[in-house]
Amino acid sequence: MRTVQIRTYSVRQGRLDEWVRAWQTLVVPLRREFGFEVHGSWVDRERDAHIWVISYDGDQSFEDANAAYWASPQREQLGVDPAEFLVDEEVRTVEQVL
Repeated sequence: MRTVQIRTYSVRQGRLDEWVRAWQTLVVPLRREFGFEVHGSWVDRERDAHIWVISYDGDQSFEDANAAYWASPQREQLGVDPAEFLVDEEVRTVEQVL
């Protein structure tokens, strides 16, 4: 069963574009390598927010696949520390109805 999450990140003021570039070029390709699908990404400049939709439909649970992603040497080698950019995160697991 496909698990879908909508993630909203509050980004440090003045770092939104830098965060999105790092996310697009480093995080997204690695997420895909680990079997995740990224459905879209948006910025809300008024709120310094980055919103994106991610899903997973593999052999593991979303939680296990996510843990494997974070524990991987590839993730560590990215050199991107979300804490450097993000001040808050809201994650919602949603269910498709249409």
